[in-house]
Amino acid sequence: MNARAVRPVLVIGEALVDEFPDGARVAGGAPFNQARWLAALGVPVRFVTRIGQGDFGAACVMTSARRCGLPEAGIQRDAARPTGRVVVSLGDAGPSYAIEADSAWDHIDAGAARELVRAEPPAVVVFGSLALRGTATREAVHAVLGASSALRFADLNLRDTPELQTLAAMALKLADWVKVNDEELDRLLAWFVCDGLPPTEGAARRQALAELAARFGVQRWIVTCAERGWFTLDAEGRRDAAGAAPPVPQLVDTVGAGDAFSAVVVAGYAQQWPLARSLEGAAQLAAAVCGVRGAVPEDAAFIEHWRQRLGLGAPASAPAGRPA
Repeated sequence: MNARAVRPVLVIGEALVDEFPDGARVAGGAPFNQARWLAALGVPVRFVTRIGQGDFGAACVMTSARRCGLPEAGIQRDAARPTGRVVVSLGDAGPSYAIEADSAWDHIDAGAARELVRAEPPAVVVFGSLALRGTATREAVHAVLGASSALRFADLNLRDTPELQTLAAMALKLADWVKVNDEELDRLLAWFVCDGLPPTEGAARRQALAELAARFGVQRWIVTCAERGWFTLDAEGRRDAAGAAPPVPQLVDTVGAGDAFSAVVVAGYAQQWPLARSLEGAAQLAAAVCGVRGAVPEDAAFIEHWRQRLGLGAPASAPAGRPA
């Protein structure tokens, strides 16, 4: 199969503008970060979102999408609602986010999204919990998943919004693979298994993880642990792989590091890499992103270095669909 026949990764969800304490305003949103990384690294990708029409945020999003080579076919315009906006605060415990309500990305048109999938079936569909907060976009996510046999990859990216627990449960029920950080995993255990603080180790911890896996039927959990690396859990909640975090010589910020990690994991799946190779590369890129400003740096040399180092680009063939 030649490169033209390779099925892309499809990412659906929010594109918005992050506003930082120093006054900087940059394009962001976890799904948009993932889609931009995939495009910049040479991976076929389609991005489904909705932005305003003629506002600063829309211009910011489109400028960034074009710079990364991200196709525009799935980016919808909304004449009635503005492009999303998030106020980012940076602290010792990491970034926190104040997310504007009822933005354009809450109103993705399901019919248009479904047609994009049918026109070019993806190998992987990537989504998160935040996109499920609005009825229209939630219907669009369901429409995309219903029209495709692709692997369903949920990067939860839990954000403090109303009905967060409900949104997390929705995402987990839709997913084949789930990526979370260790703090998010503990929140899931507390919500859905332990009714309080989850056990931290031993047989009780293993039992709690097994119960969580059984409740939602997730086939694989990918858990990042910042400077302590990553590990994976199988469909029964058993740890079956782990890896160290590469060093970060000079930490600048952690914004977008998890999104870069997810982008490499799904790119590796689409290229039929062994999972261990994908996770190792994901950890390397995430560590590098922690050493630069912003989720997707504008430095073309940085991007090209990582595209070459990771060996990304058009693969020789694509997987048939969701794992059995």
